[in-house]
Amino acid sequence: MFLALANPVRRRLLEILAEGPRTAGDLAGQFDLSRPAVAEHLQVLRRANLVADEPVGRQRHYHLSVERLVQVSDWLHPFERIWRERLRTLADILEEEESP
Repeated sequence: MFLALANPVRRRLLEILAEGPRTAGDLAGQFDLSRPAVAEHLQVLRRANLVADEPVGRQRHYHLSVERLVQVSDWLHPFERIWRERLRTLADILEEEESP
């Protein structure tokens, strides 16, 4: 799953899908990539259970798989405290250097 999230195109696809379901054609139109390339990225996201698709007529509509994203969030949550502490420390150091 994290390998799927490591790619910036796939992360952008997830951001777009956070706004609501889209067709493959709509998604491909958001990138300077070929439709087959975008389809490959969508396939990786599907295999990671980060997106799901459903046929609607002759098109496929893609949407986020919220359950899987909740799992990612739950796993990352304990690490958030560490980053907040480090950012707070960095802010303190920067403030000290700015003070005369």
